[in-house]
Amino acid sequence: MTKYILNRLFHSTLVMFTISFIVFFIMFKAGDPVELMLPPDATQQDVVEMRAALGLDKSFIVQYQKFLSNVAEGNLGNSFIYGQPALDIVFERLPATMELAVIAMIVSILLGIPLGIISSIKPNSILSRIIMFFSLAGISVPVFWTGMILVLIFSVILGVLPSSGRGEVYLFTSAFTWDGIKHLIMPVITLSVFQLALILRLTRTGMMEVLMQDYIKLASAKGVPRKVIVYYHALKNTLIPLITVIGIQFGQLVAFTIVTETIFAWPGTGKLIIDSIQNLDRPIVVAYLLVISFIFVAINFIVDVLYTFIDPRVRV
Repeated sequence: MTKYILNRLFHSTLVMFTISFIVFFIMFKAGDPVELMLPPDATQQDVVEMRAALGLDKSFIVQYQKFLSNVAEGNLGNSFIYGQPALDIVFERLPATMELAVIAMIVSILLGIPLGIISSIKPNSILSRIIMFFSLAGISVPVFWTGMILVLIFSVILGVLPSSGRGEVYLFTSAFTWDGIKHLIMPVITLSVFQLALILRLTRTGMMEVLMQDYIKLASAKGVPRKVIVYYHALKNTLIPLITVIGIQFGQLVAFTIVTETIFAWPGTGKLIIDSIQNLDRPIVVAYLLVISFIFVAINFIVDVLYTFIDPRVRV
């Protein structure tokens, strides 16, 4: 078990190093941020001095070596635009994004798995058909359309929910205040619709496949209670592919909430990364992508470790 975890940690470190090189190289080739930072009437001498001050006059290898040495010290450089540590700026915005992603994923799991189990037990029932109809709609409807419809109905027509902002924050989240909850409802629904539908359909497909296996029929013939068969034997064997998808989807929720944050003016990392890309603010972009990559790698590592507890055969 220890050897397996150490092996996964080594691969995760290698992935982070590769990502950092690719991201830094792309931003190096993307253009010169100095031209965007200086006024149009700036002289060539101003450009040279600014490039030297930011360390952009060095070669790619020298800049990347400096970047790696700063990373080892926990420093990803200062933002060209804000003049503050890039990592601090990203971490300042990240809690709002993480809040949306975590709550949306929890809602999707708590609703998607039970509904998937219900629809798999009696796949031809009316209830199952209704569930699958709405799940198909949830996968098909674009996120931005869902967000705009929610704003139109609950903010413009009914006026019962706020259309923008994060609301009152307590203990790093707005989920602990009534004002914050009202601001959370529509963004969370917008993010949850697709994830819920996907988890539901995967759970249903996996459960239906497992319930047809011989060992399930044998357990049923021996008189094992139906609930034990469904929730212990069948669900447990459905969880491995489901956990993989949940891990990947959670990473995508964190990385790609840009549309939802834009619709609801949510103060997360979405608008920050868009502005930084437009301004060629390399430290912010690199810091953001490395943080998101680390989240993806960490999630995959956790999923790999969970595999060993759900299915001990993975250790072999």
